[in-house]
Amino acid sequence: MTPRTSLARVATASPARYLGQLCKHFAHRIPAAHDAESGWIEFPFGRCDLAADGEVLAMSVAAANDEDLARMEDVIARHLVRFAFREPPEIVWQRGEG
Repeated sequence: MTPRTSLARVATASPARYLGQLCKHFAHRIPAAHDAESGWIEFPFGRCDLAADGEVLAMSVAAANDEDLARMEDVIARHLVRFAFREPPEIVWQRGEG
């Protein structure tokens, strides 16, 4: 079965900081790792890959079905909004084919 995917590219002055905050936050409970430019978080219901590129935080999520994909989008977006409260991010997920 082909996983369902979604991508959001969020404009921010601090993409590496938010990438690190997301990965560190989840690493207390589930597998996650990061360096200065990229990271990943492995949930029981899907995976999130992150990349800091200039002033953009790229967040790619994948899950087995639409329900889990929506859950991934929601969990990642809610946490990013909480961490980036000083500059509330505009998060628009774009679903991939499949």
